[in-house]
Amino acid sequence: MKVGIIGSGGREHSICKILKNSIKINEIYCFPGNAGTANIAKNIKLKLDKFENLKNFILEKKIDLIIVGPEKPLVDGIVDYLEGFNIKVFGPNKKASQLEGSKIFTKKICEKFNIPTAKFGIFQNKDEAKKFLEKSTFPIVIKADNLASGKGVYICNNSIESHQAVNEVFDGKFGKAKNILIEEFLKGEEMSYFIVSDGKTIKSFGTAQDHKRVLEGDNGKNTGGMGAYSPSRLINDVLEKKIFDKIIKPTLFGLSEIGVKYKGFLYAGLMIVENEPYLIEYNVRMGDPECQTILPKLKTDLLKIFLACCDFELDKIDIQWVNKKSLCVVICSKGYPDDFKKNVEIVNLKDIEKNIEGYLFHAGTTNIDDKVYAIGGRVLNFVSLSDDFKSSRKQIYNNINKLNWTGGFCRKDIGYKVLS
Repeated sequence: MKVGIIGSGGREHSICKILKNSIKINEIYCFPGNAGTANIAKNIKLKLDKFENLKNFILEKKIDLIIVGPEKPLVDGIVDYLEGFNIKVFGPNKKASQLEGSKIFTKKICEKFNIPTAKFGIFQNKDEAKKFLEKSTFPIVIKADNLASGKGVYICNNSIESHQAVNEVFDGKFGKAKNILIEEFLKGEEMSYFIVSDGKTIKSFGTAQDHKRVLEGDNGKNTGGMGAYSPSRLINDVLEKKIFDKIIKPTLFGLSEIGVKYKGFLYAGLMIVENEPYLIEYNVRMGDPECQTILPKLKTDLLKIFLACCDFELDKIDIQWVNKKSLCVVICSKGYPDDFKKNVEIVNLKDIEKNIEGYLFHAGTTNIDDKVYAIGGRVLNFVSLSDDFKSSRKQIYNNINKLNWTGGFCRKDIGYKVLS
């Protein structure tokens, strides 16, 4: 089989790496991929917003299956477009992708189907939002309605911070904003919960805890993710049943009410308050770096899962996992999530890749003249599996110290809550 993967991050490299284990696959294409995928697949530099060029390449090369990694092509309708040419695609269609593309769309489904979530208000301009904030209790959460690469969420502790957030959103920091979402602050602990669905059958696809803040102790600005561990320390049988019954099932039922079948990964960002789950937001794909943390634990052939979803036969697949703890630490370019230098060489990388215990997934990297350069904010993902989180973390930081890349940094405390 020939398989294509859309995206260029650590998530896509991990999907590529795990798919490489499938005996049915003889060729993988990555659009556009990174320096890591270049070692195990063919990187194809095509613009992801040019659907026709992508379609022409897929048909020309007779690629059997396309997996869409990031959210923007999904929200823009790439699945609908490619399926219109009888191309098999793993991922939700444009309507289903509104679960991530519009936070307000999701909130309205929560309201209609009694899905537990924070109380909220929707505002169409600065004046409306600021009048509401004058009567609000802090802390409060302010969200851009549109896609924001994981950074469009503000936790505001006072009036000054909240007004600044409103200004930034409506002034276009995350693109043109027609609406803003303001919601109550839920005091609990976050957890990432994943499912996979073919539109009929829903199956759990693991849990993780993500570290979004750039600084130790979960301080500083929000990022796309500085690291993660799996499974979540919060998960238990009772909580998982509540997540399925109160959040996942009503959501997919709500989509079916408007004629939408959900096919693909669905990532529920949850707040757990005294063992009760509340929906914070949905992502219509695997998380990053959660994907890199979870996929190495998968025993079942990933290709079989993808094909079963496309063929509406997920009920025939038994998804199995290794009984290990997994931890991931992200190496970022200095300055991230603000301004950072690009085209910085990562020396010593080949020696690390040859001798590494665990996994090393590339994110914002590229090859130039047989050398690897950092071109993104999040650059590398070190992942380790072991019987306990302490061993996993020790192994990762040993590898990071051996790399000794002066152009980057990482958090030194990933997994601190589960380890303490």
